Amino acid sequence: MSISHAPPGSPAPDIPETSPRDAVEPTTSAPTRAPDPGLEPIVPTSSRRTRVPRWLRRTTGPVLLLALWQLLSGTGVLTADVLASPGRIAQVAGDLIADGSLASAMTTSLQRVAGGLLLGTLIGTGLALVSGLFRVGEDVVDAPVQMLRTVPFVGLIPLFIIWFGIGEAPKIAIITLGVTFPLYLNVYAGIRGVDAQLIEAGESLGLSRWGLVRHVVLPGALPGALTGLRYSLGIAWLALVFAEQVNADSGIGFLMVQARDFLRTDVIVVCLIVYAFLGLLADFVVRSLERLLLQWRPTFTGR
Repeated sequence: MSISHAPPGSPAPDIPETSPRDAVEPTTSAPTRAPDPGLEPIVPTSSRRTRVPRWLRRTTGPVLLLALWQLLSGTGVLTADVLASPGRIAQVAGDLIADGSLASAMTTSLQRVAGGLLLGTLIGTGLALVSGLFRVGEDVVDAPVQMLRTVPFVGLIPLFIIWFGIGEAPKIAIITLGVTFPLYLNVYAGIRGVDAQLIEAGESLGLSRWGLVRHVVLPGALPGALTGLRYSLGIAWLALVFAEQVNADSGIGFLMVQARDFLRTDVIVVCLIVYAFLGLLADFVVRSLERLLLQWRPTFTGR
């Protein structure tokens, strides 16, 4: 039905009849063009994968540093009295391995680090659980720990010698003290950083107090605990350097003290490289634990 506004008596204008299909569908359509098979989609730069293996890129920096070191030693900029050349250090390391002194020193140092790390982990984690899970524990434990943490553990070496003598006890005590506080801080922060809504959800599901701790609080604090363990391992090797220079008759630090007395910079550098290698190995173990235990937490891994 149509309405015409023409005056009466005038002929009606000719209006072409259109069907409903013509009203809906356009009379003309743009021709579709098949995609050119030679065109490639644009890929963002951030998502492009490099063809260089990652292990090769990670070793580029150390290799360049080693090459620069060898160049400076070969041109005489670095003399043997100041810093031995990489070739000389490799020769000395081979001699120490051949006579068994380096393996014996590494075994002794690893035993000291393992003992101090075990005690420090038990003490730091235990204090963090008491302080993080209970308000009364926080009031009793947190303030003394924060006070002791500001005291340099190296400054306590004379006191430890008076208390424990000059045997293995003061050395393990120094490492234990260095390990305890980073682990305590990170575990405590991990516990208190758990989302309160997760706690409420667990309570609404009927979890008991131990169930909340086991299924909600501890898994939520695990990333912080592993981060604290990585920090603690780094400080453990730093504490070992000081501990093994206190009346030690074995260990990597003992080799460094002997080398210092005889001005053997090559032996000192070998010991430092061993320290770095052991620290890197320990960090690799903790990172492997993180990938194994934190598979439920997807994180950004870089591009």
